[in-house]
Amino acid sequence: MKSLARFSVRRRWLVLVIWIVLIIGVNVVAQSVGSAYSNSFSLPGTNSTSALHLLERGFPHQSGDADQIVFHARSGQLSSDASTITPVLSTIAALPEVGKVSPISYARDGSIGYVTVTFIKQANLLNTKDVQAVVDAAAKLRSGTLQVDFGGNAFGQLSSPKGSPGEGVGLLLTAVVLFLAFGSLWAMLLPLGVALFAIGIASGTTTLLSHGLSIASFAPILGSLIGLGVGIDYALFIVTRARQNLRQGKGVEESIITAVNTSGRAVLFAGATVCVALLGMLVLGFSFLNGLGVAAALTVLITMLASLTLLPALLGFQKHRVLSRRERRQLAADGPEPEVVEGGWQRWAAFVSRRPKTLSLLAIVAIVLIALPVFSLNLGISDQGSDPAGSTTRVAYDLLAQGFGPGSNGPLSVVGDIHSSADVAVMHSLATALHGAPDVATVGPVILNATHTVALLVVTPKSSPQSTTTSALINSIRTHYVPTATSTTHTAIFVGGARALSDDFSHILDSKIPLFLVVIVLLGCLLLMVAFRSILIPLVAAAMNLLAVGASFGLVVAVFQWGWGSSLIGSGTGPIESYLPIIMIAILFGLSMDYQVFLVSRMHEEWVNTKDNELAITRGQANTGRVISAAALIMICVFFSFAFGGQRIIAEFGIGLGGAVLLDAFILRTILVPALMHYIGKANWWMPTWLDRVVPHVAVEAGD
Repeated sequence: MKSLARFSVRRRWLVLVIWIVLIIGVNVVAQSVGSAYSNSFSLPGTNSTSALHLLERGFPHQSGDADQIVFHARSGQLSSDASTITPVLSTIAALPEVGKVSPISYARDGSIGYVTVTFIKQANLLNTKDVQAVVDAAAKLRSGTLQVDFGGNAFGQLSSPKGSPGEGVGLLLTAVVLFLAFGSLWAMLLPLGVALFAIGIASGTTTLLSHGLSIASFAPILGSLIGLGVGIDYALFIVTRARQNLRQGKGVEESIITAVNTSGRAVLFAGATVCVALLGMLVLGFSFLNGLGVAAALTVLITMLASLTLLPALLGFQKHRVLSRRERRQLAADGPEPEVVEGGWQRWAAFVSRRPKTLSLLAIVAIVLIALPVFSLNLGISDQGSDPAGSTTRVAYDLLAQGFGPGSNGPLSVVGDIHSSADVAVMHSLATALHGAPDVATVGPVILNATHTVALLVVTPKSSPQSTTTSALINSIRTHYVPTATSTTHTAIFVGGARALSDDFSHILDSKIPLFLVVIVLLGCLLLMVAFRSILIPLVAAAMNLLAVGASFGLVVAVFQWGWGSSLIGSGTGPIESYLPIIMIAILFGLSMDYQVFLVSRMHEEWVNTKDNELAITRGQANTGRVISAAALIMICVFFSFAFGGQRIIAEFGIGLGGAVLLDAFILRTILVPALMHYIGKANWWMPTWLDRVVPHVAVEAGD
């Protein structure tokens, strides 16, 4: 690390030019080839996928995305506008990518109606211009008496916000926190600049990767969220240590090299743990998550490399200007400051050392209370009923529910594989049975394709697509009604539709969470064991990470499922995205490990020097308390700012990650971890002799 730091400082112009060429080159290439992001995922062998494949085979023009154009007569009957609407619908039916446009269906009161526009492809495969052409044609019907709105995935993608409007506010708040922490404009700009530089490169690289991997469209925003958080944090730790070295009288080059060789090692190790946690998603064998994991890990890797090379070069340019004017005057007048930190954090660390049992109990109770909502977690894929109030998709959703019942927003497709007249009879028998099923509002007629090889039965639930009652109905059709109807013929019948697909997705991911937890907990423990030559420290860290995950999920459920404060960020209530737990666990384990590494590495450094457990923990906490709290405030500002971007999934990440960092930094690492380590005593640093010989020796914090 010393050699890398020395090279970066002495050849700082070369390092700066390399990074500038890199950011320009990557983004020029990315702009020239464009992106190929895709929200598609495959669920081979599932019931809903089998239904979709049958639809594609039997009804190719009805197997694409089914969206709704909703009409509302503000006064009188909608039928009076039929003569105006019908010609426009004929025009829409002839547009590219449109497979079919249904006749108008009217609500009982006659004021609301809708048509279903069935595209020939799924929403993520459609050309935006073709979808916009449908909207433009129908929007011409809007008048003072006729309201026209659009619902469905394809139309929803048109209004999906690009980027995060709250990101600028988050960066402004971050700049304020950095300025208050450093008192120097130049020192404030360094972490921000390095993080933004790294994100610029990571964003272009992710765009290029999208041509080879299946990467979700929200991956760049998620990457920015993670990159800003960890990038500013990593730079903050190194800049803080360099400033501390300068105040203690060391020269500029020595201060930077020592900072990289100490805090930089912790950054390297912390970044590696984040990458390992994110890449742990690869063991699940899910292409949708593979792309997200690789893209996020790449972002962390680039920010880590920028912190270890670009940042030392920039520090070399700044020299003593990273200190405030007051600090420079004080250094000149009074000489170097002492190594032992005095002040509020020293007093707090001493207070924790005196009351470890009481503080541990209070911290655990607080975290458990915050985590309690997780027991009502409802996983699924939130639909447009959770879109911001007033958006065209939300208005269309509410109008359909008002006029035709909540289930009209998510009808189920019951699809049968037909080989004989007996199979057709089974479909009719099933339709009759479903007429009397609980939570079934309507059952459409059995529709056969032209070759009589596939039959379609549309079932509309009474409950909304996001309701757990709808999931129960899907399960009941699959496990009771279909087996009963096919007991003699064994006709292959499957249940599809958006909610059925999301349920299958959720069940697959739920089954993989235990394996994922075991993998990343084991890998995290092994890394910490190598770093700190300890058995108990990795186990304590794993327990802390699980508490942080539980508390963050509790916050997400309370806000996005229960609706506590959701109106403040313009989000409706609904199920939590089924892929959120896997991604959140990966990110949170990585971020939690960051704070654990930064805190315990300083304690370990003191332990190696003094062999006094109490002194090592107290000094380690006192020396890192201020920088960890500042880093946490920065992450909180960044993460919470993404909650106001209008994208529900990004808002869930923002609230979950921001809340987790808040609890992690100010309860777990500030109170619970040091309190437990005081209570455990010298056993913190124990490792069996035989294991110590086997485990490779890697120093996280080298001595000065």
